[in-house]
Amino acid sequence: MPDVAQDSAEPTEPPEGDHRAKRLWRRITPLRLALLVGLTMALGLAVLIGVLGVRAYHAHEDAQLRAVYLQVGRQGAVNLTTIDWQHADVDVQRILSTATGPFHDDFSRRSQPFVDVVKKVQSISTGTVAAAGLESSTDTEARVLVAVNVETITNEAPEPALRAWRMRISVQNVGDDVLVSNVEFVS
Repeated sequence: MPDVAQDSAEPTEPPEGDHRAKRLWRRITPLRLALLVGLTMALGLAVLIGVLGVRAYHAHEDAQLRAVYLQVGRQGAVNLTTIDWQHADVDVQRILSTATGPFHDDFSRRSQPFVDVVKKVQSISTGTVAAAGLESSTDTEARVLVAVNVETITNEAPEPALRAWRMRISVQNVGDDVLVSNVEFVS
């Protein structure tokens, strides 16, 4: 009779890998399991601390940048409102040295007639910031709202005149500096 494949009822051996997995689980003692769980938790905690650390660093960097924007806006408002006729040219150069873009170009073109008027009326203006805050900011620019009290005396009005101005001062990063890029008076 020819050889016919017989259906054997004998169980076959599981593949080699299944024996290894069973042996591994039999060899994991409670101490090894605790160690494995502990190492996994420590690794997870280290990753969490790293992520939180990076987030805290970025939040700190953002807060510092916002503080710089606010300071430049405040100083820009003071520079624009503090002009003495006796050294108006220096005051105008101070404004131009902290300005950029179209604002710089426009102020530069108008500066000489401005200086002439200030000298003619012998004006002394002193600006002080009453309040300031960021309206908006990004990594490269910001808009600062500034309330300024300006005290002015002239040769025609020796008694100080006090005015309150509100400005929206745009600032932007230019290289390593933050400079005033636009000034708007707001009501």
